[in-house]
Parts: sequence; C-alpha cells; structure tokens
Amino acid sequence: MLDRLAPALFVLLWSTGWIVAKYAAAHADPITFLAVRHTLAAIAFLAVCFVMGAKWPKSRGQFGHAILSGVFLHGFYLVGVWYAIGQGVPAGLSGIIAGLQPLLTAMVAPLFIGERLQPAQKLGLVLGFAGILIAISPQLLDVFDRGLAGLAFPVLINLVAMTSVTYGTLYQKRHLQEGDLFSIATLQFVGALIVTVPFALVLEDLRFDWTHQAVLAMAWSVFGISMGAVGLLLYLIRRGQVSRAASLIYLMPPVVAVEAAILFGEPLTLPMIVGTVIVVAGVYLVNRRSAGLSPEQKKRAA
Repeated sequence: MLDRLAPALFVLLWSTGWIVAKYAAAHADPITFLAVRHTLAAIAFLAVCFVMGAKWPKSRGQFGHAILSGVFLHGFYLVGVWYAIGQGVPAGLSGIIAGLQPLLTAMVAPLFIGERLQPAQKLGLVLGFAGILIAISPQLLDVFDRGLAGLAFPVLINLVAMTSVTYGTLYQKRHLQEGDLFSIATLQFVGALIVTVPFALVLEDLRFDWTHQAVLAMAWSVFGISMGAVGLLLYLIRRGQVSRAASLIYLMPPVVAVEAAILFGEPLTLPMIVGTVIVVAGVYLVNRRSAGLSPEQKKRAA
C-alpha cells in the first residue's frame, strides 16, 4: 500500500515547501529559517529514533555517508535555491532549473550506479521537461522581457544547488541502501546544519520574529516537509530507481500552481493546464510498473 501511495504523498508534501516559503518570507531570513528547520528536524528525528529503537550505523564510514548525503541533499541544495530566489531569481526560471534535475539524474545514473532506463522512461523524462516549459512559459517570457541583469551569480548558485541535490540523490542510492531510515535522516539533517549555519551567520542578520505565522510555517516545515516528505523521498530512493524518484520533481510546479490558486487566488493559465497534462503523462511513463524491467522480469510480472 505504501509503495502505491508514497509518490503521491511525497509530491503533495514536498510541493508545500514553496507555499511555506511564501508565508515565512515576511517573518524570517531564508537561510536562518532553514537553519532552525534543520535543527528542529534533527531533534524530532532523534526523538523518533529513541521511541522506535532505531539502529544506528555500525561504522564510522556509514555515519560519514549519512552526514555527507545530508550536506548535498538538504544543505547545499536548499541554501542555494532559497538564496537565489531571495536575490531575485524568478520562480519560473528556478522551476526550469529544478526541472533539469531528473534529466541530469538519468544521464549520470548509468555511470554512478549502473542504472539504465527503458526507451519509454527516456521519453517520459523528455515529455516531463517539455511540460514544465509549457506550463511556466508565461513566466519565462516575462523573465526574458525584463532581463536578468545582476542575477548571473544567483542563477549560477541555483544551478549548483540543482547539481547538489542530484549528486545527493545518487550518493544516497549508492551508499545508504541499508540501515534504519530514521537514524539516517537524523544524521542527514546534521549534515544539512554543517552547511546552513555558517551561511546564515555570514550572509544574514538571523532574523526570525517568532510570530504565530512564523511558528506555524516552521511547524509544517519540520513535520510535514522535513519529516514527512523527506522520509518518503528516502523510502522511494531505496525502493526503486533514482530516475523514477527524481521524475516526481516534474510535478512540483503544476501542483504548487494549483495550491497557490486555492490559497492565494493566483490564476491558472491555459499553458499551465496543458503543461500539467503533459507532465503527468511523462511522469507516468517513467514510473509505470513495467518501466525499467528486463524482458524476463516483465514476463514474470505479467
């Protein structure tokens, strides 16, 4: 049951990160918000480990793998994206950069972990990226009209963040296929703090006003996203191809658009609707049950 529900739950929970960011922006510096979020997530996962009797890695190497995966998967990735958007990188352009992750993952996975895709999965990845291009085309046209003067460095940071989460995903698949997911998640958020705290101290004033809006945004970030969505992501990476897990990123812009329309009254455009249909078709091709199976495995599954 969890195998069937996990992808949809992951998309729903992870997509709310953009909504939370919009609520929290007026109440906290972005990297400071992330530092507090990672700290509370590490504490929360640690409490779960004690309650559940989770087993910790038996070697220093496994401890190191868990912490280092968090450096890339949560640390550099989220700091880079939040910093870039805070410096004025348009959400549409950031969405396109995020959409490069599944393509990059599929390109690198054969070299890094020996994962190969079937033709239908490759087609699905291309369709998904095309769907995102169509969905946010009005935003992109607006970006081109206004130009990106002065944003070269933040855009570069956004690109580095995308490569960081790609590497973190592959690193997770290669080195952390065994072990308790609760203890691994705890150590990953320790790794995220190693990155986030120094950047917050150097770049920001550590502003966090602790209003009820900020506290509620933080609570959902910790329990809904850091624990719920991240836990599901780790589960999906362990249970299947990293390219399948990464392809779910394609669904984020359309789902966020729907959530923004409901919560903030933002309009749903025709390109968004058409692009969403194409994105869903692409993700289906990548994740359908027989995708990625050898001919012998398909016969046994029939």
